[in-house]
Amino acid sequence: MSEPYPIYVVDDDEAIRRSLSFMLKTSGFAVRLFEGGTSFLKEAAGLPPGCVLLDVRMPDIDGLAVQQELRARGVMLPVVIMTGHGDIDMAVTAMKAGASDFIEKPFEKAALLACIETAQRLSVADRGASARTEDARARLNILTDREREVLDGLVEGLPNKTIAYDLGISPRTVEIHRANLMQKLEVKSLAEALRIAFHAGSAE
Repeated sequence: MSEPYPIYVVDDDEAIRRSLSFMLKTSGFAVRLFEGGTSFLKEAAGLPPGCVLLDVRMPDIDGLAVQQELRARGVMLPVVIMTGHGDIDMAVTAMKAGASDFIEKPFEKAALLACIETAQRLSVADRGASARTEDARARLNILTDREREVLDGLVEGLPNKTIAYDLGISPRTVEIHRANLMQKLEVKSLAEALRIAFHAGSAE
């Protein structure tokens, strides 16, 4: 029987650490908890290959800085960024910096496990990444050119009003395109739509 896959939870909120620990252990993972980025970075280089669930907002050092420090030290653990509502711009920055995925709090167990499964594939081989890229690109192909332009604006972290100004259309029209593209992509949140865009490479 193979060893349980390690998950490293880095979050300053004790209630969230406890909740995630219970959820992940009952799903068969080995879990280690860290109450901040500083304590995690002290041990990161010596940890067995696993997935990092990294909160983006922490008082000692924020998740983006932790992620950058991991890369600077050559620690290539896959990172799933956990963001609060309204932190989409930080998630965009994290994905551009190499995070394997991001998930918005509060999240459902199934969504979290899907993120971890993807990260696990990435840490084993790049084949998962290429298959994911092809799937994401296929999903984006059903969008109209205008819907793609709106999505590209969202990927850049732009508000609806700015996207409307850049495209020469009304904010209301942007909202309609945004609703249409989310329906076509079969996603319920902006975070999910952005994830598909990143996996397709449209943020490059």
